[in-house]
Amino acid sequence: MPELPEVETVKNTLKREVLHKRIVMANIYWDNIIAFPAVKDFKEKIKKQRINDILRRGKWLIFDLDDYFLLSHLRMEGKYFIRHKGCELAKHEHVVFLFDDDTELRYHDTRKFGKMYLVDKDKAYESKPLKDLGLEPWDNSLSPSYLKNKFNGKPIKMQLLNQGIIVGIGNIYADEILFLSKINPYKAGNELEDSQLLEIIKNTRITLERAIEFGGTTVKSYTSSEGVHGRFQNELLVHTKKVCPVCQTKIEKTVIGGRGTYYCPKCQK
Repeated sequence: MPELPEVETVKNTLKREVLHKRIVMANIYWDNIIAFPAVKDFKEKIKKQRINDILRRGKWLIFDLDDYFLLSHLRMEGKYFIRHKGCELAKHEHVVFLFDDDTELRYHDTRKFGKMYLVDKDKAYESKPLKDLGLEPWDNSLSPSYLKNKFNGKPIKMQLLNQGIIVGIGNIYADEILFLSKINPYKAGNELEDSQLLEIIKNTRITLERAIEFGGTTVKSYTSSEGVHGRFQNELLVHTKKVCPVCQTKIEKTVIGGRGTYYCPKCQK
């Protein structure tokens, strides 16, 4: 958490707030968030860079600057806030970008797990972390044959969470996709038939599109941005539910690959 719908919501929210602003300087209060380059180089290179656009690749935010891409992964609880220069720094605001209009973009992360990379644009998609990512859910190359080449004998639930196959699917969305596809989460990925793979592709797109429409899923302590709360948690069919909405069978809760998993034992035999 956050997953693709939440990151897409953050992207769209920030685009309304920071596009075309120029960065005067960056203050780093927790060095480990800066994965590349060294903090000193990061702070020097980002000076005078303007935010021309904000993109998304998988769960990564991509700030399109004049000369670089600033890649930001929110991990568990990262979020961005807009503040005026001089506002008191909150406890968990670890990276602050000062703009030329005296506003600030502050990265807030209670757990300090988030990461940022400042990389040359022409090398960004050919180097880590972006080069290891799988297909976007709406990529035309996402097909049964592609998935057959990627899926192995591990439970399908685990493989839907593999960002090297399809990007952006998190734990909640994997449960919802498998429920809609009527596939048991323990089913080995390499045992799925073409018709089942097509169902996964279709329901991945449906689920993520609906989640984006509702602003993502707000659970526990995560919100996409200040004042931005997702509503897709109200639309969930199986994750955290007690009874199947289709057949009224008791929902099973188990753990697969270390992740809490919900499924209907009747609809998903």
